[in-house]
Formats: sequence, structure tokens, C-alpha cells
Amino acid sequence: MPSLRPILSSPPIDRIRRNHGLEHATIHVLSSSKRKTMAGYSDTKGFWLVGDLNTEDVAAGVSDALARMKNGEPELAVHPGCGTNYVTAGAFAALAAFLAFFGAKTWREKLERLPLAMALITGAIIFSQPVGMKLQAEITTDGHVRDLEVASVKKVSDSPLVMHRIETRG
Repeated sequence: MPSLRPILSSPPIDRIRRNHGLEHATIHVLSSSKRKTMAGYSDTKGFWLVGDLNTEDVAAGVSDALARMKNGEPELAVHPGCGTNYVTAGAFAALAAFLAFFGAKTWREKLERLPLAMALITGAIIFSQPVGMKLQAEITTDGHVRDLEVASVKKVSDSPLVMHRIETRG
């Protein structure tokens, strides 16, 4: 199997992965003190943070997260609420359902296989959790931020959602 390293280390992908890691680390830091619901989205220039937070708290959280990552906490880049986990769970559940219903032609056959489908889907979701976390750690995030710096933290929307834009460089 060919290595993904050349793709993952290409400048735009590498930058997204480091920003994604910093996004997760920031959510870890902020959720430990603010107990608020947050979501994020990363790109090559930084990340968006959605949640009822004030700009000072976001700036402090990003700064703390970046410092902690640079000082030996790359595991902050992996978060249980990441979309990677949801996509992995959905893919595994869909495959389990496909396998359970494969070959069933009538509604009666499908109905008879429903308990099997539910059991397989449940197992698939349980199995997907560590796989999703591993995919994050190896592919969709990078906890080694290296020379990444925060360029700016700005509130860009107050209504209907509070959104902040965190821009990075490096």
C-alpha cells in the first residue's frame, strides 16, 4: 500500500492538519473551563470557531492551546467530537446495514433481518470509535504544530450564531 506521507506533508494539507489540530486543542481548552457547546472548521488560513464565547476567552484559549501543543501535548489535536469520528461511524454503520440486508428481496425478508441489522450497526458504531480517533491522529489532524502562530482572533458574527475567525501563519 502506498504511503500517504507525500500527500499529508504537501503544504496545503499539512497546514489544514495543523490548523485542525489547533482547533481541537482550543476546543479542549475552552470546554474545560467554559462548559459551552462549540464547533469548528479548519482551512489553510486558520479555523472558524462557532459557540457562545467572547473574543477574549477565544484568544486566551487559542494561545493556551498553542503553547500546550508546543510544550509537548500533541494529543490535544484529537477530539471525540470531530467530524472524522462521525463520518467513520456513518460509513461503518452503512456497511453493516448493507451486509445485513444483502440478498433480501422482499419487505418480509428485510423485516426479519432487522434485528441482525441493528446488532451489526451497533457493533460497527462501537468499533468505529477507536478507528475514528486513530484516523484523526494519523490523517486529519497534526498535533505537532511546529512554527504555527496565531495571526489574529476576530469575532465575525453575533447573530444568529457567535462565530470567531482565528487566522494562523507559519
